[in-house]
Amino acid sequence: MTDRTTYVLVDGENIDATLGQSILGRRPQPHERPRWDRLLQFAEDHWDQQTRGLFFLAANGELPMPFVQALTSMGFRPVPLSGRADEKVVDIAIQRTLEELARREADVMLASNDGDFIEQLAPLVTDGRRTALLAFHEFRSSGYVPLFDRGLEFHDLEYDVRAFNDKLPRIRVIPIAEFDPNEFL
Repeated sequence: MTDRTTYVLVDGENIDATLGQSILGRRPQPHERPRWDRLLQFAEDHWDQQTRGLFFLAANGELPMPFVQALTSMGFRPVPLSGRADEKVVDIAIQRTLEELARREADVMLASNDGDFIEQLAPLVTDGRRTALLAFHEFRSSGYVPLFDRGLEFHDLEYDVRAFNDKLPRIRVIPIAEFDPNEFL
C-alpha cells in the first residue's frame, strides 16, 4: 500500500435517482440500494492505497441522522449541505472539491452519472494521477467519453464494484462468454 490517498466522492442523490427512476422505475427499497462501503473497499483494493470517502448529500431541513451515522460507521465522511432552492448544492460542493483536489497530490474516484463534473474532473486526468468514474454504464454522461481516451478509468457500480446485493433489472450487451440462457428462460 502506498502513502498516496484516493478520494472517493459520492453524488448519492444522482446514484439513487438513476437507480430509482431509470433502472427500477420506482423508489428503491433499502435492500436494493448500493452497499456504499463496497465503494471504499473497491477503491482501496483497486489502487492499493488508503481511501477517504466523502458522501455529499442535500440536507435542506432535517439531517437524516440514521443515514449519516451509517455512512460514518462505513468510513465515509458525510458532507450534508443546504442552500437556496435554485442551488444544486451537492453539485456545487463536488465541483469545488474536485477543483481543490487538482491542487493536491491525490487520486480520485467519482461516483456519479452526472455530466456536471466534467469540467472540474478533466484537469485531474493527467499522467501521475489516477482518476476513475463509478457509475452505471448505460446512464453515465457521454461527456466523459473523451476523458476515457486520456486515461479516466470507468467502473460500473454493479458489474465491477459489485455494490449491490441483488442483480438489478438492467439491459446490457452481454459478452457471449458470460451469456447464460437460464437468465432469460
